[in-house]
Amino acid sequence: MENNFEQTTTTGEQENAPQLIVTEDMRSYLYDMAGWAKFLGILGFVFSGLMAIMALGMGAMFTTISQMSGMEMYSGLGGGVFTFVFFLYALLFLYPSLMLFSYAVKAKQGVLYADQLSLETGIRKLKSFFKFYGILAIVFIILYALIFLFAIIGGIAGR
Repeated sequence: MENNFEQTTTTGEQENAPQLIVTEDMRSYLYDMAGWAKFLGILGFVFSGLMAIMALGMGAMFTTISQMSGMEMYSGLGGGVFTFVFFLYALLFLYPSLMLFSYAVKAKQGVLYADQLSLETGIRKLKSFFKFYGILAIVFIILYALIFLFAIIGGIAGR
């Protein structure tokens, strides 16, 4: 037995609009994906929390290390910088985890109860997840290209 979800449009073209048919296999795949997405979302929350806890200990750790004999060279690093960086990583990791978890909850609800609105909301959260990682990938590609460029310029200037 197949459940059909119809694609709705906001214009008056519903009679000629194509219908989106979600088969039982597709529903099964969506349900399985939602389970794994929920697991990965929870795992992301745990790692974000651990990074935040580590950020709180960075200042104290670097203060202690800089006071040890022979470790004076690390006193210039400053624990505040590492605290900020770890909090930034925790926040960067928290957002996609939240989107993944939200997708999982809404997708499961949509598939189990044939709730079109929940499934649409879940897919929108999944889009946000991929959009975030796409933008982050572009930022890192540009950052690596700039580092590579400055390394080449530095190498040429150092001759």
